[in-house]
Amino acid sequence: MENHYWADLWRYRELFAILAWRDVAVRYKQTVAGAAWAVLQPFLTMIIMTVVFGRVAALPTPGDAPYAILVFAGMLPWQFFASSVSSSSQSLVGNANLISKVYFPRMIVPISAVVVACVDFLISFAILGGLMVWYQFWPNPRLLLLPGFVILSFLAALGPGLMLTALSVRYRDFRFVIPFIVQFGLYASPVGYSTQLIRDRFGEVGMLIYSLNPMVGVIDGFRWAILGGVSSLYLPGLMISLSVVAVWLLAGIVYFRKTERTFADVV
Repeated sequence: MENHYWADLWRYRELFAILAWRDVAVRYKQTVAGAAWAVLQPFLTMIIMTVVFGRVAALPTPGDAPYAILVFAGMLPWQFFASSVSSSSQSLVGNANLISKVYFPRMIVPISAVVVACVDFLISFAILGGLMVWYQFWPNPRLLLLPGFVILSFLAALGPGLMLTALSVRYRDFRFVIPFIVQFGLYASPVGYSTQLIRDRFGEVGMLIYSLNPMVGVIDGFRWAILGGVSSLYLPGLMISLSVVAVWLLAGIVYFRKTERTFADVV
């Protein structure tokens, strides 16, 4: 039964493409707000954090990296994670009519919802390229390893997304909780500052505890790949973040599969 389910995910890949394309079309077709918001949200957040952390608090940056690029390199994975969790967590409820009428592996729905976040990510990455040209800050060959951290960011979002979308089917008030969780996570993650600051102030033990937030390792990996030699990668913290991502992913899949058979009746 379980083997058939995972085989069905591949058999229904065309449905995945249809749902993904529909979400992208709804977001961007015949609208200015979709594309504009994908540009303005990370850009304005970067400006605010650069002013608050870089100018007012005068926090240091690794090497000679401009603070704006440091922040935006952290914004890339965070926005991808936040958008993925938000869109996937409401995906089953948003496709209630489809779920109640037709059989297909329900996991296709939250996974396809992440595609919109991928489009936003590509737009934001283009902004980062513009910033690097503006500051004349050029990447090194580490940038070739960035796709690995993009995949890690996807997996970090998929686990919580699967669990939250399953919970949202049964408990509809979760749609009010999720924005708060995402907002809290922004300040609990090293988006506006370097993790080196945490190590300097709280020591190795504090940094290891902080790395229980899976986005710490993801953001560190992005900065390591984008900023090149001016940024270091804290391997013990990355290993902890990887472990937490794996635990969340396994828990999300198990809970989703456990409750999946009730979706059509409850949704």
